[in-house]
Amino acid sequence: MKKTLLASAAIAGIVFASAPAQAQMELTIGGHSKNYIGFLDQDDAVGSDTRSFDMQRETELHFNGESTLDNGLTFGFQVETEVDAGDDQNTIEESYIYMSGTWGRVNAGSEDGAAYLLQVAAPSADSNIDGIRQYISPVNYSNTAFGGVPGNAGRQPAGATNIDGFDYDQDVTGVAEKLTYLSPNFNGFQVGASYTPDVGTDNDNSAANIATGFASDDANNTMGAAYEAAIRYEGVFNNIGFATGAGYTNIENEAGTNDDYEEWNVGLDLDIGAFGLGAVYKDSDDGTAAQENTDTWVVGADYTSGPFKFGASYFDQDDETAVGTGELETQRYTGGVIYTAGPGLTFRGSISQINHDRPAGAGDTEATSVMGGVQINF
Repeated sequence: MKKTLLASAAIAGIVFASAPAQAQMELTIGGHSKNYIGFLDQDDAVGSDTRSFDMQRETELHFNGESTLDNGLTFGFQVETEVDAGDDQNTIEESYIYMSGTWGRVNAGSEDGAAYLLQVAAPSADSNIDGIRQYISPVNYSNTAFGGVPGNAGRQPAGATNIDGFDYDQDVTGVAEKLTYLSPNFNGFQVGASYTPDVGTDNDNSAANIATGFASDDANNTMGAAYEAAIRYEGVFNNIGFATGAGYTNIENEAGTNDDYEEWNVGLDLDIGAFGLGAVYKDSDDGTAAQENTDTWVVGADYTSGPFKFGASYFDQDDETAVGTGELETQRYTGGVIYTAGPGLTFRGSISQINHDRPAGAGDTEATSVMGGVQINF
């Protein structure tokens, strides 16, 4: 539930004296706070020791301003901040403007692209832990034999602005400045496309723009312009609700020996009464001469009974780029329950087992976590 802040005529006369028309813009503040405590048992590297009990939190504030003209054109801005980035500072995660009408919607600025915005997600045990985008990750990979989240160098191209853990969102362009078009929803059918001038830049504040200007071009073996396209269709057939879709991303390699970075996904989610079932496949090609790929499969199911939702998911990833020319195999099993106490308040519990198998002699890693959380949406 969002709190709506409407400027009164008196305030508008003071704050917006030079532009009275802005008094018609509706300003809203929203966001979420995801708070967890839990138990973790993981394989640590020699000389490292990870706590077995700890707390994690992820909080965001969203600021939105929107207005609609007499001709039906809607325009506005969106700013999202990471509140937990530090004790004395906030981090701007997204900042963009948008316009929409019967012709669709255009986003311009620091925001996710079409491949993510239209991506289909599978059911999950707790979407914060095993969902399309991972917000809470209890495993401390810095203390494992990996020394950090394995595979990031392969799954994320050089200069990419977004580093993922073990989720499956197709957001390889991160929140780099981009233009995105989303079509209107035609009887459940929607398409979208995005263009990012340079994946390695994230100029969403004026100070950076003044200091650096336009990004450099033709930097050897770094990623430049990116192109995204996506399609999604939702409907009902024989009382079975479904959502299916696909997305494709191509990032140009600048003046080097590597090929372009390519990534694509397909997904299907079914709602059969109180049951949900879905699967997603994503393929990433880092463009190196070895044509190394990362293949990710996710299967999930859930069951809703009143305020309770029970869910389970299986995550499988084969990453050829993680350990030299070897292959890292990852499996994650997660089960859990979510209780909706009321609008904006959910209680969450889950147990997860993650296994990493590396080439012979490189060492394997396992971790088990039990997490309990409270999420507040506002």
